[in-house]
Amino acid sequence: MFRSFGVPELLIILLILLLIFGASRLPQLGRAIGRTIREFREGLSGKGEEKKEGEEEKE
Repeated sequence: MFRSFGVPELLIILLILLLIFGASRLPQLGRAIGRTIREFREGLSGKGEEKKEGEEEKE
C-alpha cells in the first residue's frame, strides 16, 4: 500500500510547502521540525531525562 518516498514525491511535497508557507518561512519551519525530531529521539532514548536532572542540580 505505502512505499517509500522517491525524489519526485519529495519535490512535490517541497513545492506544496513552498506555496503554503512561502520561501522566507521554510528555513524556520525546517529548524522547528529538526528540533522536534531531535527532542523526540532524545525522549525515546532517555537522554532528555538525564539532561533535565543535570539542569536541576545546577540550580
